Parts: sequence; structure tokens; C-alpha cells
Amino acid sequence: MLLQLVLVGVYIVMYKGVADASISPMEKHEKEALYSAIQGFVGNEWNGSFLYPDPCGWTTIQGVSCDFSNGLWHVTDLTIGDLYDNSLRCSQAAKFTEHLFNLKHLKRLSFSNCFLSDQHKSIPISNWDSLANSLESLEFRSNPGLVGTIPTSFGYLNNLQSLVLLENELKGEIPEALGNLTKLKRLVLAGNNFIGPIPTSLGRLTNLLILDTNRNFLSGALPVTIGDLSSLIKLDLSNNRLHGKLPREIGGLKSLTLLDLSHNNFSDGLPETFQEMDSLQELVLSDNPIGDYVTRIQWRNMKNLEMLDLSNMGLKGNIPNSMTEMKKLRFLSLSNNVLSGTIPSKFEKISTINALYLDGNDFTGKLEFSQRFYTQLRSRFRASGNVKLCLSLELTSTSHVPEGVKQCEQETTVDSKNSDSNLKYDQNSQHIIVSLGHSGHLVSRFTFCYVARIILMSLPWIVFL
Repeated sequence: MLLQLVLVGVYIVMYKGVADASISPMEKHEKEALYSAIQGFVGNEWNGSFLYPDPCGWTTIQGVSCDFSNGLWHVTDLTIGDLYDNSLRCSQAAKFTEHLFNLKHLKRLSFSNCFLSDQHKSIPISNWDSLANSLESLEFRSNPGLVGTIPTSFGYLNNLQSLVLLENELKGEIPEALGNLTKLKRLVLAGNNFIGPIPTSLGRLTNLLILDTNRNFLSGALPVTIGDLSSLIKLDLSNNRLHGKLPREIGGLKSLTLLDLSHNNFSDGLPETFQEMDSLQELVLSDNPIGDYVTRIQWRNMKNLEMLDLSNMGLKGNIPNSMTEMKKLRFLSLSNNVLSGTIPSKFEKISTINALYLDGNDFTGKLEFSQRFYTQLRSRFRASGNVKLCLSLELTSTSHVPEGVKQCEQETTVDSKNSDSNLKYDQNSQHIIVSLGHSGHLVSRFTFCYVARIILMSLPWIVFL
């Protein structure tokens, strides 16, 4: 019996030693800061120390990642929000606590679908400097209850490479302090209520790859410093209230593959430097009162362009031949402008094209595309609303013809030689031969003369009787 008790004691000591050794080494204050920070978002009933005694080891928390350095585990990733079935979901009373800023090794911090529309929470305006040496990515996505402004203290985050504030209810102006984030590669501010101009300081973000501010209420002119973003590959400023003339410096964006300036109030023409952005694959300028001649740009220089939307811009002039020489073009819309002249049939020679919208202009003449072209594009070809444009009669009887384009009038030719002798009298047969193309008034005159002659020849016989 005594031997059994000794063996049980030894087993308990050994098991406890193995269990303690299996727990990942982690600083106590960092572990407590993690539990408290999460508790502030998910609610006080969440007991992290009991549920997850080893958050960087065998009891990992969904949304928490750790890295091992200098003999210890440190929290590097924290994602809060309703992303997965076992995600850390925010409670109705979700709030930021100071414990969040005690996670000194945090590299990535994300909040998605966390703050609901009836919560009205703001981003903390201070303490971000405590994460200046570690934080590389900060995201707030789809939080309809996240209100307030962008804290100027974000400017202290020297190592930040990605800042995403997407589809929240943030407002106010974009702070100039964001220009201090010189390591930034992605800046997404879309789907908020930001107002005011685009800060000129953003021109200092020479490592920036993506700048997206669409669906806000930004106003003012596009700063010339935008041309300093030489590494930029995506620029989306659509659906704002930006206005004025587009700066010629925009042509300095040599690496740009997507440019979307649609649904603004830019005017006073297109800068010729557009044609210098030869890496562009998608260019969307629609719904701006540009009011320029489309021939200003040498479109053939934009040899990588696949999508070009110039609809509703007040563009004038004829379609230039250079526009038919973009060999990779898939989509072209010139709808609702005041373009004129004939439509070049060379568009059909672009093997990649699968959408061509030319409706709502002043084009004239006949559409010269083949039936095969119309069949290939189907409803993706539009030319309606051009009152002086017509379609060949040979095509109107077949399927897949463009809607809203009238038939060309049947061409008729008059033989001048036949028109001089449309009527002949055959003395042997005493028949009247009327040419098929003879007009009605000539037939009537001949008939009158013939009847009068018969009457005159009959008069002597009438008198004699």
C-alpha cells in the first residue's frame, strides 16, 4: 500500500512537470493584456484564462497568432469580428481598452463586422504610438457603428504597410499625418463619409501600391503630388466630388494598371500625358464633364489597355484610327457623348474585343460590321440613339442585329438613257410598251395623246353620218 502511494505521488509530480513544460513560455503581463483586450470586445462573460490557458500553444484562440523570439512567445496577430464560426464575435457593449496597446509585438490588427449600426463607437485617438515599432497592418472593415474621424496619431505608426478603413461610417477630412507613413503600400479608405481634399502629403508615400478612396464625399482638385506615387499600380478615386482639370503630372504613374476616376466632376479636357501610362490595363473616366476631343490622345500608345470606359463625358470629334489599334482591348464604351463621323469597321479586327458600346452619339453613315461580329457580341454591342446611323438591309432579316438602329434606305439608280425613251410604240402589234421604271405622269400624258388622236380620226365619219 505504501509503495502504491509513493508511485501515485511520483506520477502526479511527473505529470504536472510535463504539463507545465508543455505550456508555451509567455510573459505574464502580455498574456493578461491579451485576455483583457479581447474581453473588452466580446464581453465580460468571456473567461480567457480558463478557456485558453495557453493562447500561443495547445489552446490557441481563433483570430490570435503568435511568433517565437528570444525564448518567448509573443502575440503578433489579433482579428476581432464575425468572420468564421468560431471567431471572436463582438458583443453589443464592445469597446476599446488600454490593454490593447500593451501588446507591444502586435503586427496585424483587424476588426471586421464588429461594431453594429446602433453602437456608435470611435477609434481611440491616442496610444497608437505605443505600437509604432511593431504594427504593420491595421484594418477596420464593414463596421456600420464605427463613427468619428481618422486619428492623427495614426501618423506615428512608422512601420505600417497596410491601412484599410473600408465601409465604415467614418467622417471628417483625411489627415495630413498619413503622409508620414512612408512604408505604406496599401491605403484603402473606401465606403465612408470623408470630405475635403486629398492631402498633398500623400505624395510622399512613394512605396504605395494601392490607393482607394472611392464612395466618399471628397472634393477639390486632384493634387499634382499624385504624380509622385511612382510605385502605384491601382488608383481608384471614383464616386466622389472631385473637380477641376486633371493634372498633367498624372502621366508620371508609369506602373499604374488600373485608374478609375469615374463619377466625379473633372473638366477642362484630358491631359496628353495619359498616353504615357503604357502599363494601364483598365481606364475608367466615365461620368465626368471632360468635354474634350477624343483625338487628343494617341490611344495606340496604351498598348496594354484592356478596358476603356469614356461614357458620358461630353467628348467630341471622330473616333480616331489609333483607338482601333489597341490590340488587347476587351471592353470599350463611348456611350452618351457627342461623337460624330462614321464608326470604323476596324474595331472588328481587334481579336480580343467582346463589348463595344457606341450608343447615344451623333454617328452617321452605315454600320459596316459583319454578321459574325454582331453574333459574337450580341447584346454587348450597342449603337442606338444615333439618328443618322443605319444598318444594311442584308443584315436586318437575320438574328443578333443591334437594336435601335434603323435600316438604310434602298438605293435606286436611274438609267438616264432609258429615262429619255420610257415609252415605245410597236406599229406591228399596235401595243403600248411602257418601261418598268417609268413614272406615272409620263404614262398619263401618253394615254391622253393617244385618246385625243383616236377622237380626231373619228370626227369625219361622225360628220358624214
